[in-house]
Amino acid sequence: MIKRQLGRSGLSIAPIVFGGNVFGWTADKSTSFALMDAFVAHGFDCIDTADVYARWVPGHTGGESETIIGEWLTARQSRDKVVIATKCGMAAGADGKFLSRASIIAAVEASLKRLQTDYIDLYQAHKDDADTPLEETLEAFASLVKAGKVRALGASNYKADRLAQALKISAANNWPRYETLQPEYNLAERGVFEGELQQLCVAESIGVITFYSLASGFLTGKYRSLDDVAGRARAGGVKKYLDARGFRILQALDEVAGRERSTPARVALAWLLAQPAVAAPIVSATSVAQLEDILGAASLKLSASDLDVLDSACG
Repeated sequence: MIKRQLGRSGLSIAPIVFGGNVFGWTADKSTSFALMDAFVAHGFDCIDTADVYARWVPGHTGGESETIIGEWLTARQSRDKVVIATKCGMAAGADGKFLSRASIIAAVEASLKRLQTDYIDLYQAHKDDADTPLEETLEAFASLVKAGKVRALGASNYKADRLAQALKISAANNWPRYETLQPEYNLAERGVFEGELQQLCVAESIGVITFYSLASGFLTGKYRSLDDVAGRARAGGVKKYLDARGFRILQALDEVAGRERSTPARVALAWLLAQPAVAAPIVSATSVAQLEDILGAASLKLSASDLDVLDSACG
């Protein structure tokens, strides 16, 4: 399997990232262990999480996903086999700020403890914090790299102007820069990333790791009516796609999947892997069978005509 570079960090990963948001939510501990076991057994190596996963579950406070990953790393003795990516900055620190130096330092120590490791491969700002100077945020992240607690840095949910500003500040101070970006990006949601942000990532060799890569499961093709999403955990994220444009995209996915003897999910991910700057899409699964279907996207190369069919459906 050909690995893809994460910016200029020196880190490379297999072209699909497992999204750990399901751990402690729709996947319990034993299921989570089975999913990570299968993911690694198939040659994949990057697991993404965050310190706030899965605080939306009643009774949870955040950190549950990291805790499960840490227990798996220890049980399997597999720390050197995987690239662990986590995030901070979605929850405010004790000072009420999200990416202040104090909040970052406290967050990384808590994540390291839960992950049962002494370093994080990719540490990401979960969202921009307009109330904290970028200089303070970036200096704090740089100190973590210098201390050996973090190998590379990334950003999530940054707009083009703020990402460009962050890159300039890091260069001016000779600090490690954001090497990756996590934007929402998929066949059904293209406006957030395409354009100025994508152009910046291409120009600066930023590795893009997409989230909501399957549009909350819509692009798998299993949700085609309101009845299909009734009672589902991701129903709220899917309903907005159940319109004429969404059905047109599903029809295109079905067409290409039939031609390639594949599945809509694999085709949707293969489309992402063909886009400029994209290093790997993040995907989640709640069963090994579901995961194994998704992972087949890494070996699917779409033709130019396939890509045209998919692009035309999004208009």
